[in-house]
Amino acid sequence: MSETKSDSEYPPYAFTLNTIDSIAETLVGHMKHKVVTVEGVMGAGKTTLIKALAKKLGSVDEVSSPTFSIVNTYLTQSEHHIFHFDLYRIRTIEELFELGFEAYFEKNGFIFIEWPEHLFGFRLPEHHSVDLEVLSNEKRRVILK
Repeated sequence: MSETKSDSEYPPYAFTLNTIDSIAETLVGHMKHKVVTVEGVMGAGKTTLIKALAKKLGSVDEVSSPTFSIVNTYLTQSEHHIFHFDLYRIRTIEELFELGFEAYFEKNGFIFIEWPEHLFGFRLPEHHSVDLEVLSNEKRRVILK
């Protein structure tokens, strides 16, 4: 599903928690699509990065992991929605359809998807992919495609 890192039109960015807000601002500035998949190993900081992205998009709500709810909805200052999916617990494409997953793409909001490998062939509209790599306990690298 993901392209290789060499297919990215944007350079990779290294960051720490101290610089995550500036990285989020850079990423938001490059985003041409409202759908973004975020990939990385468990504990890489996918939710932390999405939290920073939502803040830069003007979220007025507290961003938290939707691990158990599968999807969290946040409202921005301009009253647009941000939908944050954590598909880790999804086991079949049928479960996505039971959630009404496809209906979220008809709404005019940003959609962030953690664990996109659990899409099971669901075809996303045009979107960005973000690869989050662990460089050390404190440092991460993000690649936007």
